[in-house]
Amino acid sequence: MKVDAFDFELPQDRIALRPVRPRDAARMLFVNGEDISDRKVLDLPDLLNPEDCLVFNDTKVIPAQLEGRRGEAKVGATLHKREGPRDWRAFVRNAKRVRDGDRIDFGQGVTAIAGERGKDGSILLSFEGEEPVEILLTRAGTMPLPPYIASKRGVDEADVDDYQTMFAREEGAVAAPTASLHFTDRLIEAVDAKGIQRETLTLHVGAGTFLPVKVDDTEDHQMHAEFGRIDEATAARLNAVRERGGRLIAVGTTALRLLESAADEEGVVHPFAADTDIFITPGYRFRAVGGLMTNFHLPRSTLFMLVSALMGLPVMKAAYDHAIAGGYRFYSYGDSSLLLPRR
Repeated sequence: MKVDAFDFELPQDRIALRPVRPRDAARMLFVNGEDISDRKVLDLPDLLNPEDCLVFNDTKVIPAQLEGRRGEAKVGATLHKREGPRDWRAFVRNAKRVRDGDRIDFGQGVTAIAGERGKDGSILLSFEGEEPVEILLTRAGTMPLPPYIASKRGVDEADVDDYQTMFAREEGAVAAPTASLHFTDRLIEAVDAKGIQRETLTLHVGAGTFLPVKVDDTEDHQMHAEFGRIDEATAARLNAVRERGGRLIAVGTTALRLLESAADEEGVVHPFAADTDIFITPGYRFRAVGGLMTNFHLPRSTLFMLVSALMGLPVMKAAYDHAIAGGYRFYSYGDSSLLLPRR
């Protein structure tokens, strides 16, 4: 499909620079088949069935944004994907000043050696020393806010908590699974009281999720790979939900992409521990997922393509028009939507 088909006009004042407080006070656009209505995140349990299961991503965002120097040149690095115990692939600002073998000093005693460049322009960084890289990042790194927020304000202490979900356990993401940012203890209690099952899986979100689609046709776009994991016991419980007639409701596009990567043609979810670069566009036949809770996405983005595949492009165009006209807040710190396709 032509990428232009996924374009729309979004006023800049719709981009949320801070989350609402409390987190579960956000608005939620409910798209049920072709029906669109205005709800609140706290309404979520009332919109699902007791047989359903919410599937969360328990990845934890690391302070993956680094500022340093290569000699006299300023260099910025956003870690993208782990490639070894001390090796991370990174998107580097001012990369033309960095050559293979250069040492980059990120301050606080944190240095890395630049290695080979990938086809996507990223650079392999090998961190020096014996301390775990996670410790080094805690010392020298900051939270990697999305560029559409970071370009408008600096990172501060509030983001350390705001840009982390209550489910964060497994360190390795450089972007938050933002649909889960709306959840609180109060909302989880309401979900449990309804009898809705909860499960977690892990997909370490990479910085590639923010990269623009630069091709004219979706067939020419190459997704960045991200590591995901579903253990055997979790896969068995997920399959039991579908066997009893319940729906797997992915909380976030990351959880959805991993579920679909792990499912076979019959919709059976298998244990999974590998990279996935699944790219979901209209025409894709969903195997395992029966619904999606997600924030609002960028025009022409792979994530808007994904929700259009789930609900239909005309439905999502109408839903986003409704959201824009209704003052919904967009992107990572914005409002939510619940998307339930007709069975």
